[in-house]
Amino acid sequence: MAQLEQFTAPVHTVVSRMRALEASLPERDGVAVFNHVYLTVTEEIDRHLNAGEFPDPGAAATLDVRFAERYLTVAEDGCPPACWRPLLQFRRHPGVHPLQFALAGVNAHVGHDLALAVVESCRTLDCEPADLEDEFERVGDLLVAMEERVREDLMPGPDLLEVADPLTHLLGAWSLERARDAGWSAARTLWALRGLPGLAREFEDHLDAAVGLTGRMMLTPLGDRTGHRGT
Repeated sequence: MAQLEQFTAPVHTVVSRMRALEASLPERDGVAVFNHVYLTVTEEIDRHLNAGEFPDPGAAATLDVRFAERYLTVAEDGCPPACWRPLLQFRRHPGVHPLQFALAGVNAHVGHDLALAVVESCRTLDCEPADLEDEFERVGDLLVAMEERVREDLMPGPDLLEVADPLTHLLGAWSLERARDAGWSAARTLWALRGLPGLAREFEDHLDAAVGLTGRMMLTPLGDRTGHRGT
């Protein structure tokens, strides 16, 4: 039990920081919407760790914490990479639906941060990305399950959606599973380029910009569901 607490204590710390953010942000704020989703995922990972459901709890906790800290740095310090800038820019826009905020945050975090978290975890644990693949997949499965729940909870009911509703069309074009697969490929590429720091940095910059462009499109203001258009 003491050994398990050694692994879960850092996860408890990031959970506490997310709870503090939840208490400090307005409910409709775009970062608050994503934070609530991510807090739920992290609490679920914590429960799985405490239940001994990860084959390598140390590796799982390291990946989870490195991953979470990248988001927390953005949320707490306000110095974002390109992938997070659209969410911070549009976080209070009245024409952006909460589901857009939630999935734009997931896009930034999974599309960009996850790859860097894998590389950082490999350096911390002195291992290869392949050694973290099981933990990566388990965390990814929890994220996919959570995305499905988020879509169900935040998507307007069928009676409020017209055929080819813009919100359905816009967010139906993005897939967390595809973003997760791309994140894994990006992590392996960055690890292969670790001896070429200039090229690795160039790859990381392009990844950051591409994910940010996707996020900007996901946050296209659509107006509220009463027909009001945001300005």
